[in-house]
Amino acid sequence: MDVRGRVENHLDEILTHLKTLVSYDSTMGASEEGYPFGKVPAACLNKALEIADSYGFKTVNLDNYIGYAEMGEGKDLIGILAHLDVVPAGEGWNTDPFDMVIKDGKAYGRGTTDDKGAVVASMIAMQIVKELNVPLTKRVRLIMGTNEENGSKCLEHYVEKEGHIDMGFTPDGCFPGVHGEKGMVGGQFHSKETKIHDIQGGVASNVVCNKCTITIDKNSFSTKVLEDYFNDNDIEYSFKDENDTITIEAHGVAAHASTPSLGKNAISHLLVGLKKAGYQDAFVDFYNDRIGLTTDGSLMGAKCSDEYGELTFNVGVIGLKEGKISGTIDIRFPVTMTVKQILEKMTPNLETEGGYVEITKTHEPLYFPIDSPLVTKLLEAYQEVTGDMESIPLTMGGGTYAKGINNCIAFGCEMQDVDNHIHDANEFISIEALVVQTEIYVNAIIKLMNN
Repeated sequence: MDVRGRVENHLDEILTHLKTLVSYDSTMGASEEGYPFGKVPAACLNKALEIADSYGFKTVNLDNYIGYAEMGEGKDLIGILAHLDVVPAGEGWNTDPFDMVIKDGKAYGRGTTDDKGAVVASMIAMQIVKELNVPLTKRVRLIMGTNEENGSKCLEHYVEKEGHIDMGFTPDGCFPGVHGEKGMVGGQFHSKETKIHDIQGGVASNVVCNKCTITIDKNSFSTKVLEDYFNDNDIEYSFKDENDTITIEAHGVAAHASTPSLGKNAISHLLVGLKKAGYQDAFVDFYNDRIGLTTDGSLMGAKCSDEYGELTFNVGVIGLKEGKISGTIDIRFPVTMTVKQILEKMTPNLETEGGYVEITKTHEPLYFPIDSPLVTKLLEAYQEVTGDMESIPLTMGGGTYAKGINNCIAFGCEMQDVDNHIHDANEFISIEALVVQTEIYVNAIIKLMNN
């Protein structure tokens, strides 16, 4: 039987296991003793390890941070790094995001693509490699984390306990491979003074905010100008009078922070619209002067690009607490540039009278030459399964586990030019894509085994 046939024989199992894992709302929870990222991510990890154990793999749980399923013998270690945590579901779903539904050949649910589908596909790929009686002269380890979406502390724990891998991939990007990942600068902006009574919006720093509410004094802006602005920019909105204040709710379009231009930021449109409508506030002025509607960092002097792409800039979350507004910024910068270069561009523009930006974290880019052995082997694995000889490995703005461990690139699970709505409502994976990616992973494991 060919590999495709074997994958299809396992399809019912793939869908059953995926539905099980999707049922866990494994967003980051409150840390408590024994549960570094909350109880639900830990429970999801233990369920995945239980499934892996049923296939006869050696399984290990590293303190509910991360776990792995392993097969094979030998000194060299092939790593497949996937994650079981997810971003918050948010609003706008047509189905229950944690009850996977199959419709028109697609499986809908949070994590079906990012990244629980890839966990299951990789696990079944390992099982098929065993069935094919491939000599397992190296160890193959499916490493499953629970904090990728919020800093990858799980992978840091893994490297501290187990060290690095000799070669491998993370199925958390796209085919036919990602040979470069942009560098990252994360930060927070803060108000110095504001007349805003309340503002709340966003679900995560790495998601374009699609809903924001603000409470301000009545008669402090032109309602007509704001309504015209919202209508001109296709922003859904509502007003609610409350004695001497008015609460405005604006709805945008969510997208991944690495591609913010594909979304419509509710925070930015709300604050830009208010400025145009005559609302006078020091923080609103700061936001318009330094952020506005831009997604390229130009108002902070950070705009730049290289042959592989441009810098991107996203505001994900905003909130007011004890009279002070704070929000998150997420910057992804070109793979051939450095953190130092980006910070030098931004430093003169981080503060105005109404607010300031605080840099909280940075990460240098990841870059492998496109003709490096690891990239080449994985490209061959993709080409042999799909027959696609035109697509080439690319660079991307999304950050993956590949930045946190040696000798690893993102490989799959998405196909180029397919929008699976990751980090958005109605995330899905097509059944055909699940089958194809599993077949590709079988081929990839065999090629790395023989490398």
